Amino acid sequence: MRIAVIGGGAGGLYFGMMARRFDPGHEITVWERNAPDETFGFGVVLSDQTLGDIERADARVLSELRPMLARWDDIDVRFRGTVFRAGGNGFAALSRAGLLKVLRGRCARLGVAVRFGDEITDVDALAADHDVVVAADGANSLVRARYAGTFRPRVRDGRCRYIWLGTDLVLDAFRFYIVDTPGGAVQVHAYPDSPRSSTLIVELSEDAWRAAGFADAAPSRLAPGQSDERSIGMIAELCKELLDGHRLAGNNSRWLRFPTVRCESWRHRNVVLIGDAAHTAHFSIGSGTKLAMDDALCLAQKLRDQPDAEAALAAYDAERRPVVAAAQRAADSSRAWFEDIDRYTHQDPQQFAVNILTRSRRVSYAGLRRRDPGFVAQAERWFAADSAADRAANSAGEGADGRAGPPGLQPYTLGGLALANRVVIWADVPGRAPEGVPGDLHLVSVGGAALGGAGLVLTAAASGGAGLRTERQADGWRRVVGFVHAHSAAKIGVRLGHHGTGGSAGSPDELRREYAAAARRAAAAGFDLLELDCACDGLCPPPPSQAPSPSGGCRDGGTSSGLLDRLRRPLGVLDAIREVWPGERPVSVHLSPAQWFPDGAVAEAANAFAAHGAAGVHVSGGTPDGRDAHADRIRNQAGRAGGFAVIAAGSISEADVDTIVLAGRADLCVVDRPAEGPPRRPPRGTPDPRPGGE
Repeated sequence: MRIAVIGGGAGGLYFGMMARRFDPGHEITVWERNAPDETFGFGVVLSDQTLGDIERADARVLSELRPMLARWDDIDVRFRGTVFRAGGNGFAALSRAGLLKVLRGRCARLGVAVRFGDEITDVDALAADHDVVVAADGANSLVRARYAGTFRPRVRDGRCRYIWLGTDLVLDAFRFYIVDTPGGAVQVHAYPDSPRSSTLIVELSEDAWRAAGFADAAPSRLAPGQSDERSIGMIAELCKELLDGHRLAGNNSRWLRFPTVRCESWRHRNVVLIGDAAHTAHFSIGSGTKLAMDDALCLAQKLRDQPDAEAALAAYDAERRPVVAAAQRAADSSRAWFEDIDRYTHQDPQQFAVNILTRSRRVSYAGLRRRDPGFVAQAERWFAADSAADRAANSAGEGADGRAGPPGLQPYTLGGLALANRVVIWADVPGRAPEGVPGDLHLVSVGGAALGGAGLVLTAAASGGAGLRTERQADGWRRVVGFVHAHSAAKIGVRLGHHGTGGSAGSPDELRREYAAAARRAAAAGFDLLELDCACDGLCPPPPSQAPSPSGGCRDGGTSSGLLDRLRRPLGVLDAIREVWPGERPVSVHLSPAQWFPDGAVAEAANAFAAHGAAGVHVSGGTPDGRDAHADRIRNQAGRAGGFAVIAAGSISEADVDTIVLAGRADLCVVDRPAEGPPRRPPRGTPDPRPGGE
């Protein structure tokens, strides 16, 4: 084949050399618009897995790269005068210039032509003259723009500003360095990129960027290759503790917003996108160069293995797209975390360190334990000490190995209700209840969930058709509650709600009477907690003239006045319930932000319910950024200050609970399915056998 490659970065060069290795008969030319010495940027990060892939593909390349590599195993989190170090990570980095030099040399030896200072302006002509055109021309791809109708790109700029710098300081670990400023946190992502230098990426919100004076310092225009020297000087002053007298250097360094690129298609006839031209992943997960090189290797393999170019491009797309989608989901979670970092700076430094290490949702509590048991043991001890009052009430004890134990097994007090652990089971009961009276099926389903070891079991009053409208129904529930109390350590809560449109159609006084009567019966039945269901029923719908928008919020934007109008009915019902519900037993509220509340309004809604006496807010559903994202927003925006518990729900496994509560994203978690068998607490002195991982 005659193959043209547009872009002489890592992805384009790696594709050229691998395609030529797999088939020396290919005629391959790489066009690079810059000169060989015009290499911008500093270090690139490669995982041990990526290095292994390179070695298997071409051991000679890795042998040339190995002397340039700066390796590290540890990640440091430096925040508010503390340093927490987590090991077992296995990464390496090298200078971008060094990587490109090795790849260019390998291309030359294999007979791949690289034409520098030669920019392709007529892609149509190039495509007509070649069997395949590989577009590796970066996030601002001209090829992608030329065929935008086919590729259908979506580019979303991040909310933070960042700048890429270098220093002669040699670090021994990857370092997150957080600097508090009056306008917000300044984040430094720093790592060694050679035995003599390190890379620093400085990132901060738009508000913090302006408050720190960078907007005034930044020149209105910079020539190609020129750096923002005034900003670099200001950063050196902000980070003088980190730099310890070492200098900062720029290389085409200027303030940017990170563009997240997604394309509905990566192919246009015989033109194919790879690397940042097709997709980008935020630098905070260090995957940009890795993804580009993995794309390149996969495409070269498909050209070798498939009968023709069309089949090869289709096979490449099919194999790489799901892998890239997973990486972009993790990158989105990580990017969003750093964009909202000011939400977390109230956290204790130990919890902040766990939070930052698990922000992408690819690294879990179990994964951290495998990598660095000492770091996790320290975090567990802090978490247990932070819950000292709960431990006094529900002594969980330490294991024989001195560990405080998994965070999900630590006790918690919800509005005065002592729970043995942080796991909540929603015991939904299939089938119907004759005349709405709970029977043996309810006893088996709810009782079985309690025997599984959860701290709290929730059952809907309408579960399996069972209600709380009559004394006979209440007697049926009393039997279920009695079994749970007699045979388990679990507490049991009942969920009250109108399902369908009944909740919003009835008169306010009638609704309050009905809920108050049901609450009296629930109290008499012995339930430990009552939860008002404002999630998927008609008690808290969007305004009649406003259908939910595709993004999950209401089209009115969720203004405070509109939100309070919508909450008036459920708040009135909550008041009526609390008038008759025993004061020593808590009341929680179940919300579904993804369905009824736009971003930002969910925390305001939670505060409103808490102001009316709700001891907890149970939040269903997440966002594309993470399954616990709404609970995270409420807890770190409202819950800690508001003094109420946050219960996360939505695609949460039992293994997820430890990560979520230790990172401070929720206080309790509803797991997807009841635990089976005995409680998951391991015997003292034995390892925790639960599955988990990244």
